[in-house]
Amino acid sequence: MGRGRLRIYLGAAPGVGKTYAMLSEGHRRVERGADCVVGFVEHHGRPRTEVMLHGLEQVERRTLEHRGAAFTEMDVDAVLARRPAVALVDELAHTNVPGSRNAKRWQDVEELLRAGIDVVTTVNIQHLESLGDVVESITGVRQRETVPDEVVRRADQVELVDMSPQALRRRMAHGNIYAPEKVDAALSHHFRPGNLTALRELALLWVADRADEYLQQYRGEHDIRSTWQARERIVVGLTGGPEGRTLIRRAARMAAKGSGSEIMAVYIARSDGLTAASPKELAVQRTLVEDLGGTFHHVIGDNIPDALLAFARGVNATQVVLGSSRRRSWQYVLGPGVGASVARDSGPDLDVHIVTHEAVAKGRGLPVARSAARLGRARVVAGWIVGTVLPVLLCLLLTHIEADLGLANDMLLFLSLTVAAALLGGLWPALASAALGSLLLNYFFAPPLHQLTVSDPRNIVAITVFFGVAVSVASVVDLAARRTHQAARLRAESEILSFLAGSVLRGETTLDALLERVRETFAMESVALLERTNDVEPWRPAGSVGPNPAARPEDADVDMPIGDHMALALSGRVLPAEDRRVLGAFAAQAAVVLDRQRLVGEAEEARRAAEGNRIRTALLAAVSHDLRTPLASIKASVTSLRSDDVDWSEEDRAEFLEGIEAGADRLDHLVGNLLDMSRLQTGTVTPLIREIDLDEVVPMALGGVPEDSVVLDVPEALPMVAVDPGLLERAVANVVENAVKYSPAGEPVLVAASCLGDRVEVRVVDRGPGVPDEGKNRIFAPFQRYGDAPRGAGVGLGLAVARGFAEAMDGTLAAEDTPGGGLTMVLTLRAVARGPGRDGPDAAADPAGDGCPGGAGAPGAGDRGTLDRGTVDGDASGPAADGPGGPRPETGHERDHRTRQKAGPQ
Repeated sequence: MGRGRLRIYLGAAPGVGKTYAMLSEGHRRVERGADCVVGFVEHHGRPRTEVMLHGLEQVERRTLEHRGAAFTEMDVDAVLARRPAVALVDELAHTNVPGSRNAKRWQDVEELLRAGIDVVTTVNIQHLESLGDVVESITGVRQRETVPDEVVRRADQVELVDMSPQALRRRMAHGNIYAPEKVDAALSHHFRPGNLTALRELALLWVADRADEYLQQYRGEHDIRSTWQARERIVVGLTGGPEGRTLIRRAARMAAKGSGSEIMAVYIARSDGLTAASPKELAVQRTLVEDLGGTFHHVIGDNIPDALLAFARGVNATQVVLGSSRRRSWQYVLGPGVGASVARDSGPDLDVHIVTHEAVAKGRGLPVARSAARLGRARVVAGWIVGTVLPVLLCLLLTHIEADLGLANDMLLFLSLTVAAALLGGLWPALASAALGSLLLNYFFAPPLHQLTVSDPRNIVAITVFFGVAVSVASVVDLAARRTHQAARLRAESEILSFLAGSVLRGETTLDALLERVRETFAMESVALLERTNDVEPWRPAGSVGPNPAARPEDADVDMPIGDHMALALSGRVLPAEDRRVLGAFAAQAAVVLDRQRLVGEAEEARRAAEGNRIRTALLAAVSHDLRTPLASIKASVTSLRSDDVDWSEEDRAEFLEGIEAGADRLDHLVGNLLDMSRLQTGTVTPLIREIDLDEVVPMALGGVPEDSVVLDVPEALPMVAVDPGLLERAVANVVENAVKYSPAGEPVLVAASCLGDRVEVRVVDRGPGVPDEGKNRIFAPFQRYGDAPRGAGVGLGLAVARGFAEAMDGTLAAEDTPGGGLTMVLTLRAVARGPGRDGPDAAADPAGDGCPGGAGAPGAGDRGTLDRGTVDGDASGPAADGPGGPRPETGHERDHRTRQKAGPQ
């Protein structure tokens, strides 16, 4: 099923007849047999419009209540269910009543189009979103109901419903638009002749632009190259010279004489990048064109007249404005010039205007600038010296020696100087050397001597051949030098671009690093990437390097535009045109890097927002169940105790109080975990590290679990650990409570400690269902309850808080499989070696002297160590029964007694 077609009747003001035209179209389609219905039409009490509804099927509207009043809107579901071929929908920019399917009617229309239904609709020019400010400045009223321009531009057909302001005011006065009591106010406000004329012009220009888009599309599809003078388009040819500003202003005056005329300034550069144009002057001229409402274009072409005419015909231009040539009279021997060539080849459909200016016939400069730029000024000067001075010196030398070398040898010597001049200075010094050498050979060495005549025809041939060979050799040498220079330059450019593209694609280049590379590559003082949101906003730097970067493109020595609202500005020197190709690549990559950095930032913000949303959702779930459950229990117990209807026994009262206490403890535990997680996420956890024995902290962390659910094995001979006692107690408590929760009945959890080098491990071993490898990291995420944990088992913060506290103390918390089934949580802490002053009864258990009894992790006498933590069926990691000869498990009573002993002196 394809997308439906959209037809829009566009008007300048209410009352021009848009709805009437739409209904007339509906009647025409019905007469042709089309299935056409009225989705929504508001006739506003206009009799003629209401009559047009007769004979058309109308889909029943939907009634909505808002603020105590009933409103009717188009029922989109009913239209979709009816599935007509064509739907008539009035007032495209209308805002629907709250509670409707969509906020805007144009969104309703989009749904119908996506369903394959053709839509005919209406809209006024003042409701286009882009014209809001313009309409407000004309009428003094801001339009609140708008429709995006793109929606209207995507229409398959836009038809203007036009009416002169005088006719519209007469229709208003006759009561055909508004009720009689509203006519006077409307005529004196919105329907003033000036307002209607301005709105009508807006509508006409908008439709003209739309028609021009259709025209360009048609010309492209049918490959039409000739100019169709449907609209005045003036092309201004720029050379980068001082006459450019005069030409632009002259073109602007010409455009002002015809409404809707366009100005397009074009600068044509050679494909080899060699030009004498000033980039700074071009930047000023570009700004002037844009200020006058025109556009600036940069075109590459070796034949300037052909490239200019191709551009003009490509944009369907009607006029070309060129400046009078700056060449001097003698320079016309080199060709007729750009202006004469364009005028000769323009044809009858393109007018060419030659505009005089102050720089006419003042010269365009010498062409040696290219070779100077390529070879360097010092080499060019050396080439002229070799080509003009050395032939004279050679002539003096040859005329003052007695030996006669012969004319052939003399020619070879002069030819060597010509070749040397070509190698050093290029073509022009070589040509000068060839001409001078020919004259010297004729005057001093070809009979008759000291005359510019040659008596022997063979000598004439010899001198002519010498000149031809000298010119040919000079040309070949110069061409080879140019090609070598171009190859070296292209190789350097390719290396730069390859490195640039590779580093950007790999994501290795930041914006500052890229700008710094631009500054180093082009030897600039500063580089800035400038951007702005629109043409009237000031420029602001997106990034810069170097001292005193330019604040505007006009202030820079070189600026490279990137799109419409971004530019790369370089300060330090003016770059030759041939460097602007590489600079353009840098500029494009700078925009890409900036976009990527912003996308990375937005992605990070989106990730944080998604994480925050996930945590908020989990928190709401926790509040809705895990926190409300104990509150409900407490509330029920308190309500029962306060009831006077039942005489509760002492046992009942004690049971209620016990339930209240249990619920309060559970709430305290949940809220504590929430607060701890909040502290961890905001980075406000500041541990107070001190040296302490594990057997002073771990037993105190077991107060929240049943007495017979844990077997404790913390040797007193372990080295001290550097921890925050409060954080360690909370971390161990959370891990142990989680292990007890998942342990099967009758299988106590083993809490054992041991020493490994400079670390101390606390292992919490359970015989529960365990966790697969892919879930071992996920269980430490906030609000995660792995597997089929029952509701009310907590909010899934215990392990996350425990790991956060462990890492805050420079420790780790990881999950391992328990051999034989289950899960082992390994809490690793930094050990503190016992000093000499700590020798005591435990010292004998640490023969290695590293603070670990029995050596680094080796089990000692009376110590279960790391390997022997109680065995179950030969398993060295089981928490239940000891093997033969092993220590028996500590009972809950013994553990309690030991805990009170430890806590007593504190």
